[in-house]
Amino acid sequence: MKRIAGQNQDETTETDHRKKQTLANLPESPLHPPRDKMSVSQVNGKFSALPHDAEVIPFPLDVWEEIFLNLPPHFVVCVCRLVCNEWKDVADSESFWKERCRREGYHLNDPTKVPRDWRMFYFLSKNRRNLIKNPRGEDGFQRWNIVQNGGDKWSLENPRLPHPNPAVKKTFVTSYYMCMKEQLIDLEKEGYSPSFMDEIQPHIRISDWYAPRWDCGSIYEISVQLLDKNKRIVKTFSPEQVSFPQWNDQQWNQMVHVFKDYGPGVRYVNFCHGGRDTQFWAGHYGIRVTESCVEVCPALET
Repeated sequence: MKRIAGQNQDETTETDHRKKQTLANLPESPLHPPRDKMSVSQVNGKFSALPHDAEVIPFPLDVWEEIFLNLPPHFVVCVCRLVCNEWKDVADSESFWKERCRREGYHLNDPTKVPRDWRMFYFLSKNRRNLIKNPRGEDGFQRWNIVQNGGDKWSLENPRLPHPNPAVKKTFVTSYYMCMKEQLIDLEKEGYSPSFMDEIQPHIRISDWYAPRWDCGSIYEISVQLLDKNKRIVKTFSPEQVSFPQWNDQQWNQMVHVFKDYGPGVRYVNFCHGGRDTQFWAGHYGIRVTESCVEVCPALET
């Protein structure tokens, strides 16, 4: 036993010697104190180089806040706030996330509706996204509920004219009787809590792209509803049908609407659209739709 203990002591001495050698070889630079003022100390079994006269001087919280404001937000939440109570207080503070929103341009739509959780407001604003799944038909009709499937039914094809978004490579196509499909969005499952929806009532922006065939008349129809927890209608956007004559320019058109001041209670968004041709031709000569979008917009659009 004594021999083993002696070996361990020798190993520790040798390790200490190697650390001192490494320290002695440090280059002179503004990032290192002069070598003659440094020593090797052992803390919790690990070696570190410290000045002989080193003092631990706590930074004011506003200094830590400024440092954190220059770090990626996920790093602040997942790393910095776990280091110590002081850093956690900074990372959780209202002033920190409020200032982060200000610097990155995330301003309230309505200054009278102030979030209780500025961190949530920040991340929901930063991570704004399209809540419609499979908006371009790249996955067939997955995630869509077919409401009406008239004529020769819904189908998919490549755009007849390039879409303004080059990423769009597929479109949904209707037939000679009405074709309608819908998608129900559960806002809470998407990260928008009931309290956030009720207190902030963020704008909800919907958009849809549609185009006719040049050689056949067609009709486009859309209806979007905001629903409460029992799926009762709170607000509806349902404009008149859009009609295209035969021999048109088959250009892409965009339908856009923003829900505002809809009141508390919204928990779901139901997006429904479609149409048909007006010539009653067999096949798929009806309206084309693609790139459907539903976005929750906590911050003011600039």
